[in-house]
Amino acid sequence: MPPLNSDLDSRQGTYLAAALQRQTISIRGARTHNLKNIDINIPRDQLVVVTGLSGSGKSSLIFYILDRAARQRYYGAGEAPGNHEEIEGWEHLDKVITIDQRPIGRIPRSNAATYSDAFTSIRQAFAATPEARELGLTARDFSFNVPGGRCERCQGAGVLTVKMHFLPDVEVRCPTCHGRRFTRRTLSAHYRGHDIAQVLDMTVEEALELFQDVRAVAARLQVMADVGLGYLQLGQPATTLSGGEAQRVKLAKELGRRSTGRTLYLLDEPTTGQHPADTDRLLGVLQRLVDAGNSVLVVEHNLDFIRAADWVIDLGPEGGAAGGRLVAEGTPEQVTQVEASYTGQFLRQVLVDRPG
Repeated sequence: MPPLNSDLDSRQGTYLAAALQRQTISIRGARTHNLKNIDINIPRDQLVVVTGLSGSGKSSLIFYILDRAARQRYYGAGEAPGNHEEIEGWEHLDKVITIDQRPIGRIPRSNAATYSDAFTSIRQAFAATPEARELGLTARDFSFNVPGGRCERCQGAGVLTVKMHFLPDVEVRCPTCHGRRFTRRTLSAHYRGHDIAQVLDMTVEEALELFQDVRAVAARLQVMADVGLGYLQLGQPATTLSGGEAQRVKLAKELGRRSTGRTLYLLDEPTTGQHPADTDRLLGVLQRLVDAGNSVLVVEHNLDFIRAADWVIDLGPEGGAAGGRLVAEGTPEQVTQVEASYTGQFLRQVLVDRPG
């Protein structure tokens, strides 16, 4: 189906043709939910942002169609993608990683340190200390997820759950370990003057300074700081993280792995709850992925983030039944020239007020 705005061909045709000469991921005939049988071309090796009003079809296109189709192709998932004709360009990728805002854990013992695998190396660092060796402690003893060095009264949670029958359950500090999660024997071992409970109380930035000489720990903590999570406590329960924080923890974990240079990353509004300075840092991290040859596709409303994109796909023009069309696509500057694009109208002012 042709774009909503007839000016799109004349203003962007030349650039679009050049872009499509590059390798692309193309979704043909997307028509799930309110999508109006549209064709979308996603340039590879670019930071691409999908924009539009709420209900314009962004999630339907990226997560109901592209994400589910990718899960079927690469991982054998059984969930069928939304209605579409075909997706071309899979040969340019070896995997697709979706980083959304779903929680990273459902139990209080799960936290950013365990999810990102930083805690494994921290436990190994503690086990290598002279005090731990003298006490016969191993890395297993510094885990609150298995019996050994953890407090068995609370099973390493640091809190006990009290059933209140007709009222919500209440959590109280464990009277045995006083919220410290471990036995006295385990807490007797120190790394540079800190026990394992004190380390879990540290922020990412504080722990990064403490473990700067332990490469395996520092590398993972540095990525967490890079995505704007330097303030986060290592031991903060995963159940208390916001959606945006959970997404950034997932991103940090993926960034800690070796990149293949042929990965498509899908993100869902990663700037949620972020300070503008953190958004700038996040953009720098995502640009590193692109520079390594990967492709990054982001659903986003943040205009500063959109301004920094290589390519914008704007859906709409409205939400619901009045949405689901391709309104504009191209560079941020080109999208500002499409009068039917609400994103373009607001982006135009941002480019004027904050050029460069």
